[in-house]
Amino acid sequence: MPKKKKKNKKMYFDQDVQDAITEYNNENNPIIKNIIYRDNIAYALDKLVENIINTFKFSYFDSHFNDVKNDVVSFLVLSLHKYDASKGFKAFSYFSVVAKNYLIVLNNNNYKKLKSHDSIYDNTEVYSLESNSHNEMGSSSESTLVKEMILFFDNNIPKLFKKDRDVSIAYSIIELMKEKNRIENFNKKGLYVLIREMTGETTSRITKVINEMKRKYKILIKEFHTKGTIIHLVN
Repeated sequence: MPKKKKKNKKMYFDQDVQDAITEYNNENNPIIKNIIYRDNIAYALDKLVENIINTFKFSYFDSHFNDVKNDVVSFLVLSLHKYDASKGFKAFSYFSVVAKNYLIVLNNNNYKKLKSHDSIYDNTEVYSLESNSHNEMGSSSESTLVKEMILFFDNNIPKLFKKDRDVSIAYSIIELMKEKNRIENFNKKGLYVLIREMTGETTSRITKVINEMKRKYKILIKEFHTKGTIIHLVN
């Protein structure tokens, strides 16, 4: 039986892990999936979450470190199927963002609980992504519009953008839109940071793609309000 490959501490989440995640997602046999996860993915996810928790020093966790880490790792396992290497971003960047977002949600929720029981924390500054858009999705029609927008861009990004790096940026934006209901707050700076981490691209390049998507967004809004839906494929 061949020996399992030892991971370099500095390269614990490399191309081999990314390939294993793709193999895991393409495998239908649960026994084989478990073997792939155990031998090639588990250590990388565990180390990734451990490093993120230690780096960002989230303040409002009352659970033991290992309990928090196991919770986040479990969430990443449930999110493995969402990763698609063909969309251009690295698995390490993708799951780093997913893990950080999940920890932000946990941290903010714990802070709210603490604040509701003790007014001394009224002026405490907590690590969060603030936004003016959080309440903009109140109506069912607006929620439907967002879902239609996501479906449209998911289907058409390779047709709207010719360069691979622009396609990668556009898909990362859509991935964050999909996570909007789970991530409590968004702001412009926070979004740019997440997109840069997922794609490795510059702010100017990201801005160019966002502006192009905004132009298409305005056209799609008119179509939605006129027809009540959006045609999901472009010619």
